Amino acid sequence: MTALPPPSAKKLGLVIDLDTCVGCHACAVACKEWNDGGQFGPLPDEDPYGTQPHGVWFNRVHSYAVEQATQGGTRELTVHFPRSCLHCETPACVTVCPTGASYKRAEDGIVLVDADRCIGCQLCAWACPYGAREFSMERGTMQKCTLCVDRIYNETLDQADRQPACVMACPTRARHFGDLGDAQSPVSKLVAERGGYALMPEYDYQPVNRYLPPRPRRDGCADAGAKPAPEEALDAAQLPGVLRWLDRVLSR
Repeated sequence: MTALPPPSAKKLGLVIDLDTCVGCHACAVACKEWNDGGQFGPLPDEDPYGTQPHGVWFNRVHSYAVEQATQGGTRELTVHFPRSCLHCETPACVTVCPTGASYKRAEDGIVLVDADRCIGCQLCAWACPYGAREFSMERGTMQKCTLCVDRIYNETLDQADRQPACVMACPTRARHFGDLGDAQSPVSKLVAERGGYALMPEYDYQPVNRYLPPRPRRDGCADAGAKPAPEEALDAAQLPGVLRWLDRVLSR
């Protein structure tokens, strides 16, 4: 069993806006490009053009159809759900690691994998309820989102570019990066304003990343600022249930 460091005051993470994500997969592609050649690469693919392609992706995007009440009955609302490591405060992937290869940084809360210590037993993948761990058959080790730690602290880059590759690439600015341990940071204020929530809080792993729920929609509404009638609003209680489908989707 690997011990966790004391909770860090600084909690770097992502805030993902499900209202503006269009499911373009730019985040996944940018992540793949940056990390494939960095210190955490390569991110290999097996049989990429065959009938059963498989590969290592730190970011994945899933799409779901959610029913929304309208004046005329119901309609389907498509929710695009980007998924990656949530850099939990008490990550199960770290505590089950038999070699200490999975660890959480005390200085900023980022969860990483030491490839030199990883034996590829995949216990961390079994323990993670979010499906955030990737096993590289080529390397024989586990890999995962690093929050582009080799980029956000890279002093050779301009300050504006010291953000995760997925954040920089998002065309709709649906992804935000910052310190969620600071209540006055832009990302923390955004979470407070929009009612951002943690994924699957019942597991008590205290994920740092937050998701902003889709805003209500109205059929045929030309004015983006128009307020929907109460019965037309998306039932926020539906969203946690949608996100719990992840385990089923990922196991297919």
